[in-house]
Amino acid sequence: MFDFMLTDEQQALRDEVRAFVREKVPRRLILDMDADRVRYPRGYVQDLAAQRLLGLRFAPEYGGRGLGWQDEIVALEEIGVLGTSLACLFSLPSIVGEALHVFGTPEQKARWLRPTLAGELTVAEALTEPRGGSDFFGTTTTAVRDGAGFRLKGQKRFVVGAEGADLFLVYARTDPDAPPHEGISAFVVERGEGVEVHHVYGLMGTRGGGTGRLYFREAYVPEENLIGGLNGGAAVFYQMMIPERMTSAAGALGMARAALEIAARYADQRKAFGQKIRRFEGVSFKIAEGLTRLDAARGLIYATARAIDGRVASPGRVRRMVSESKKFATETAWQVVNEAMQILGGIGYTDVYPIERLLRDVRLITIWTGTNEIMNLVIQHEFYREFLATRSDARDVEADAAEGDNVAEKVYE
Repeated sequence: MFDFMLTDEQQALRDEVRAFVREKVPRRLILDMDADRVRYPRGYVQDLAAQRLLGLRFAPEYGGRGLGWQDEIVALEEIGVLGTSLACLFSLPSIVGEALHVFGTPEQKARWLRPTLAGELTVAEALTEPRGGSDFFGTTTTAVRDGAGFRLKGQKRFVVGAEGADLFLVYARTDPDAPPHEGISAFVVERGEGVEVHHVYGLMGTRGGGTGRLYFREAYVPEENLIGGLNGGAAVFYQMMIPERMTSAAGALGMARAALEIAARYADQRKAFGQKIRRFEGVSFKIAEGLTRLDAARGLIYATARAIDGRVASPGRVRRMVSESKKFATETAWQVVNEAMQILGGIGYTDVYPIERLLRDVRLITIWTGTNEIMNLVIQHEFYREFLATRSDARDVEADAAEGDNVAEKVYE
């Protein structure tokens, strides 16, 4: 943690969350979740709410603390050491709450945001469909007008928190004749008639977070449950990518840090060939590489959080930085946890240490909320759009070649 970058208030928040993680989350809960003996830890969410740790960025009148992204990153790194499921459940009120906070009416905020942050309602976000993962706008779930509401038909899968959620943020096609980006709407769907939840078994990791499939069988959704207006789902989706990807990035910091610290402690105790194994460059350089990547990821995430909080960067630059943060932090976590297992050797492959569980958990975060290949698409797209539209006043280094002015040799077509 870059303590010198944190304000006194942020250090106090970090210590508060660290104490919650240490004292309020039983070891048995983590083990039972990983063993699929717990499907959804509602008590954990309620404990977070009791400490006013949910939705830190939202206004106090709705139960938040009115903080910024930089503060939420501080909290999420500490929550992240618990693994992907618990970090995600901590993040869901922030993710779904973003839609309500930015696009919701005062009535919708009072009806759903306030009780969510109080732990009275639990939430999940339904994005992925069987026929489309990264192709979000290819959604086949439909919402057809029926009187003063809509009939929702279709299915979503890989919905973290589905098992215990009271509310779902769901995207559905409301205009089949419009272009893909213009015919989708966002709804808050309450659990009830026509909404079926099927629990997903057999996950490699990230267990116990209630991941499930949703089936909508002509479920009736009142018009007042629309978020962002009819056919306004694209704007909601693009806004939601900020909390989706920032929370993934920040949670990755916690898991990577935990694995690195376990490996460093082990390397300082384990002896081979007459000395501690951290004295061998093959081990110590892995620690150095992990530290460097982790510090770089943290720096990038904090810079991105500052850009969002300050509202000084263009929307395109924010999208690029958010995507860079998610990509780099999750890939860093995967590499750091892998190398931690290598340092521990065979014992790291057993459940004597939590490295094997962390390895299974971090594998998912390079896939969800947009695969890292999709992050690359966003990053280069936003870079080119800004770069080609901006005239630089920096030195033209291209002209510093000996034959730099030989236009005849610069053939592009």
